[in-house]
Amino acid sequence: MSTGAEPPEPTTPVRLLLCDDHAVVRAGLRALLSSTDGIEVVGEAGSGEEALAVAARVRPDVVLMDLQLGDGMDGVTATRHLLTDDAYGSGAAGGPRVLVLTMFDTDADITRAIEAGATGYLLKAEQPEELFAAIRDAASGRATLSAPVADRVLAQLRSPRPALSERELEILRQLARGLGNRDIARALFISEATVKTHLGRIYGKLGVDTRSGAVALAQEQRLLS
Repeated sequence: MSTGAEPPEPTTPVRLLLCDDHAVVRAGLRALLSSTDGIEVVGEAGSGEEALAVAARVRPDVVLMDLQLGDGMDGVTATRHLLTDDAYGSGAAGGPRVLVLTMFDTDADITRAIEAGATGYLLKAEQPEELFAAIRDAASGRATLSAPVADRVLAQLRSPRPALSERELEILRQLARGLGNRDIARALFISEATVKTHLGRIYGKLGVDTRSGAVALAQEQRLLS
């Protein structure tokens, strides 16, 4: 006798491509993901270039992307190509969702990945259940950030970039090239004393006290781009 209740609709598994340059990591992820329902690993890649080729062939819903991929194309560049090129040969831009899974949580890495179009950003220290949920969220177009990453993003939003003058930025670019005060003065046609004065202001605005610290912070906050 029929109860009138409709049977549940079968759910289509999320088709997932793994991209990590360590074969052992990929094997571990594949084994882990095979233990959960609703996710199917349809391909693996050990480099950014391989990720593009495999994605075009297997057409995943989500690419689980590491950022550091050894020599060649890094994860951010691969993400940008996957999302802006004709990834699936359909004649239109677009491709899979990209979920970053990495050990790195610097401001620069997070910003580059998000700007490239990544749907989510997870750290490899996450619990498996968090990873499973993030993959399903990514397939649905919902953004996911690890708690430490979310904290860093909020901190960036609450702390605007230091306002450096154009001259200070010029000097900072010369610092990034490894030039000393005398060479900077010659390159910019100013005196060494003026360079020292500007450096003092730069250090004060950035909250650092060394040349290397100023360059590192400027690169992290993308002041030199």
